[in-house]
Amino acid sequence: MARKYSMAHLGCLSWTPAEMIYCAKAIGYDYVSIRILPMGVEAEFDYDFTRHPELLRLTRQSMEETGVGIHDIELAKIHDHSDVPSFEASFEAAADLGAKAVISSIWTEDRERYLEQFAQVCDLAAQYGLRVGLEFVTWATIWNLKQAREVLELVNRPNAGLMIDTLHAHRSRVSLKELEECPKEWFDFAHVCGGPVEIPDRTDLENLIYYGREDRFYLTDPENGVDAAGMIRRMREDTVLSLELPNTKHAREWGIFEHERRVLQTTKEYLKKAGLD
Repeated sequence: MARKYSMAHLGCLSWTPAEMIYCAKAIGYDYVSIRILPMGVEAEFDYDFTRHPELLRLTRQSMEETGVGIHDIELAKIHDHSDVPSFEASFEAAADLGAKAVISSIWTEDRERYLEQFAQVCDLAAQYGLRVGLEFVTWATIWNLKQAREVLELVNRPNAGLMIDTLHAHRSRVSLKELEECPKEWFDFAHVCGGPVEIPDRTDLENLIYYGREDRFYLTDPENGVDAAGMIRRMREDTVLSLELPNTKHAREWGIFEHERRVLQTTKEYLKKAGLD
């Protein structure tokens, strides 16, 4: 079975979803993974289809012209002031474009709230035929596999699964045995990239955020310390690999298009060498 690859938005946030799709076609990606739900971070790009219907029209047009699909959208972020019903219009638009999933993550310490809200996200997504990938992020409240698995088991929704990010998994010291023990049906898609072998303390937010958002490594980089191959072996053969590899230096030096081309090329080289192509 040929692996399917998606271009994740974090590495090319200045591109609109339509631009992503045209570039993905030229580079050779099968899908794109787009950020259309506001994250509330400083100076973020606004691609909310509910506020910008022309963006939605152009995205649909680019899909029709290229055949490149949208695999997933982000981010259904659960925090102290999140409002799950406000996600509905974006879920509906994504489903209308043929998207398959939505990413969610948890950023509040209120356990009762986040369990209730994650269940609501799953139920709302189910109305539109979307699966929900719960991502643990090393500077979020739910930051490791053990915690994410507990949420999934307690909420127990049939359309919920894990969205493993190989950098976050490495930095939260996820073992391959832990991944083996997870139900295979949870692994619909994953974020794939490399990063430093060193694992900073969770109090070192500057380091965690910098490498997470600005300086991820190609998997073929000699200094890469992330065992992405080992993680991917514990997933399904049809798990979609969403390549999330923001690197400000490479994008500035070579341009975003060339950087994204190298992301796909080096990932395929790495997986071929590992016998996972």
